[in-house]
Amino acid sequence: MDAADVVIVGTGHGGAQAAIALRQQGHEGSIIMLGRDKVPPYERPPLSKEYLAGEKPFERIMIRPEKFWQDKDVDLRLGCAVAEVDWAAHQVELTDGTRIGYRKLIWAGGGDPRRLSCPGGNFRNVFSVRDKRDADAMMEALEAGAKRAVVIGGGYIGLEAAAVLRKLGCEVTLLEALPRVLARVAGEELSAFYQDEHRRQGVDLRLETQVEAIEGEDRIASAVRLADGEVIPCDMVVVGIGIVPAVGPLIAAGAAGSNGVDVDVFCRTTLDDIYAIGDCAAHANDFADKAVIRLESVQNANDMANTVARAIMGDKQPYHALPWFWSNQYDLKLQTAGLSLDYDQTVVRGDPETRKFTVVYLKEGRPIAFDCVNTVKDYVQGRKLLESGVEQVDLEALANPEVPLKELL
Repeated sequence: MDAADVVIVGTGHGGAQAAIALRQQGHEGSIIMLGRDKVPPYERPPLSKEYLAGEKPFERIMIRPEKFWQDKDVDLRLGCAVAEVDWAAHQVELTDGTRIGYRKLIWAGGGDPRRLSCPGGNFRNVFSVRDKRDADAMMEALEAGAKRAVVIGGGYIGLEAAAVLRKLGCEVTLLEALPRVLARVAGEELSAFYQDEHRRQGVDLRLETQVEAIEGEDRIASAVRLADGEVIPCDMVVVGIGIVPAVGPLIAAGAAGSNGVDVDVFCRTTLDDIYAIGDCAAHANDFADKAVIRLESVQNANDMANTVARAIMGDKQPYHALPWFWSNQYDLKLQTAGLSLDYDQTVVRGDPETRKFTVVYLKEGRPIAFDCVNTVKDYVQGRKLLESGVEQVDLEALANPEVPLKELL
């Protein structure tokens, strides 16, 4: 039976950074990294942006060149999946029956795209944008002549895909079940701005719209039928309705968790010598008033990976990192710092009509998050403001884009 000092499950941002950080921290033991992807670790955010648009080849979105993993003595095993975790024996079993022993296990399994439950949801030209295979399949459909796309889901993935498809000349209809896009992650001001922008760019954006079925023949979608009976012809469907945390083997082994897998401040699960990081790790977040949440971001995956590497090397430091995100749509660069959960007030710096503004989220007078559209300086200084833990700010100065945020520290 194979074995390693550290086995890492997942080759996304978290898994890759865990291996990198272990070597940087001086870990000299063996590392095996297991990935469902058949290609070396790569960045996921560009899949719905530059990679899909053809602006970046795969080599430019690889986290490290393939030779890097050989040089760092990381045993990279691709195209395999874990079927079972035997925590008592410190072993994992792959779907092909192979068993691998470990001293420490780092679970960076991420999540699987949430699928449509309606008829036709598994047709061949119904795509998610979760991995390279998804993006490649979309690109093949476009090269084969697909010109009419229906995007289901008005979160960041759906909006980014819609923006790229419009840029590539497709007719795009975007369907969102809720009353506004980005409803779960942003305030009304930002939602309204992006709704207006996508419509200005030619997207047929429909809110409070339910999908009844995907129609077609031979498992090829040709139309989307809505709950009100309307039928929208299409050549492809893109689904961006969230992910399901890929933690089945851990939960089956007895790990605690209901939305993902629960971890403590050192990213340890309730199973001995097993850590979990990234999209699938539910943790009490310092910037969400200790609410237990999952964060689906590169920042979270990387910072949790560093936390685990330090813990394994005997330098325990609790996970404490300001959440940040970004989204590129058309010529708009959105940068988010903090978490807007349970905000009770918003302040807008600048005029959205100029396509350069910031939305500040407050809770009981305390800034808790910034959404910065084409305002890099606000993003940089807003991060420092949040990290300082400032409790109260001058609202008039906060609303004035001529007043640098650093002056509110």
